[in-house]
Amino acid sequence: MTRKLLILPLLLLMAACAAPSPEVAARKTALDALPPMKTFVTPVTTPPGRSNTDIARDFLDLSFRMESGRVLPFMTRFEGPVTVRVAGNASTSLNRDLNTLINRLRTEAAIDIRRARSGEQANITVQALPRAELQRLVPQAACFVAPNVSSWSEYRRTRRSSAVDWTLLRSRERIAVFLPSDVSPQETRDCLHEEIAQALGPLNDLYRLSDSVFNDDNFHAVLTGFDMLILRAYYAPEMRNGTTRAQAAAILPALLNRLNPAGARIASRPVKATPRAWINAMETALGPGVSQANRIRAALAAIEIAQNEGLNDTRLAFSQFALGRLALGGDVKTALNAFVSAEATYANLRGAGIHRAHVTMHLAAFTLSSGQSQAALDMINANLRTVAAAENASLLATMLMIKAEALDALGRGAEAKSVRLDSLGWARYGFGSDQEVRTRLLDIVALSPERPAG
Repeated sequence: MTRKLLILPLLLLMAACAAPSPEVAARKTALDALPPMKTFVTPVTTPPGRSNTDIARDFLDLSFRMESGRVLPFMTRFEGPVTVRVAGNASTSLNRDLNTLINRLRTEAAIDIRRARSGEQANITVQALPRAELQRLVPQAACFVAPNVSSWSEYRRTRRSSAVDWTLLRSRERIAVFLPSDVSPQETRDCLHEEIAQALGPLNDLYRLSDSVFNDDNFHAVLTGFDMLILRAYYAPEMRNGTTRAQAAAILPALLNRLNPAGARIASRPVKATPRAWINAMETALGPGVSQANRIRAALAAIEIAQNEGLNDTRLAFSQFALGRLALGGDVKTALNAFVSAEATYANLRGAGIHRAHVTMHLAAFTLSSGQSQAALDMINANLRTVAAAENASLLATMLMIKAEALDALGRGAEAKSVRLDSLGWARYGFGSDQEVRTRLLDIVALSPERPAG
């Protein structure tokens, strides 16, 4: 399983919306030394607000099929306590974020999991290595997880053998998570959450899920309340190695009603399967090795498929969002219209707050560049709490940078300076290198329309 490396970055060069000038650049706050990195301290977890009937359906689709479409004949999981160790060039932030994740898995998912002691054989090995080395073997992966191995060298020896075939697994004993050592702290943490979740539990991703990291749209950065419930059910006493889909389907109603009583009182909502044609179109739009024109055509095709198939949920909205991001660099009108459509679609979906926030960031950038500073400020303020709760530091930093520019434009310079400093602390976690942080700040500064001096 892999966390996919989409060709689109989190934040495109939004300065494409407004051409930078020496006057605009001169207005930025120049800092010789960036403020300390900010980190999230207290996780905010929201219980799933959906029917247990629907959650059971999601559990089955996540647990008995792989992303490739291959069927898994039965469940596999660790039996007994689970130990985790870190190998390779692990950063301080990786170790801190891993400890936080393990604590959440223990308390929210009721999994008996801990860090391995020195010299102890671990069930899960997290190995950090240079991104270029990782992608020489798995070019499209930001990070990935593999069974029956405990090191990069072991994976290299066995990667073409049946030893690392998930469909042949009978139980989970040793699993390795491989992630890059030379990326931002947030990217490392995001990999930890998704890959350790898959090392422990389900191996599939579903585009229809709006409240989960088990979704290739990558809107959620950390494990959600839904994800923790799925893992808690996965490790419940009623489930075990060898459980078939039919057996799990019979167990889940009572199990979920016990673990999530609120879900028993919510009505089920039917959902349509995701057509393979839509998935292919999105993979073309967002994957590597495709011309920009073909990406845009693929995104348009995905929108058409979603509309024709009645997929008026996260799948239609994600298609619209992808088109907006793809068109940003060359067709601003198309980009703006796509973002407006995506925002309207997400607005009608329950639990899509973080999705709307991503769209709003782009819309606020357009609004700021058109001189509507108060409107941009209002848009940003309405989403900051959602973004902070989702622990997305890169998005939070970007929004705060836009807010600072809006405040400056409104003549509130002291507030702007304070907000900008705050943004840079989050940017150090979200974007990593000092150079990248300064580049992002300059991109946002360039959005502000020129104002008369004095």
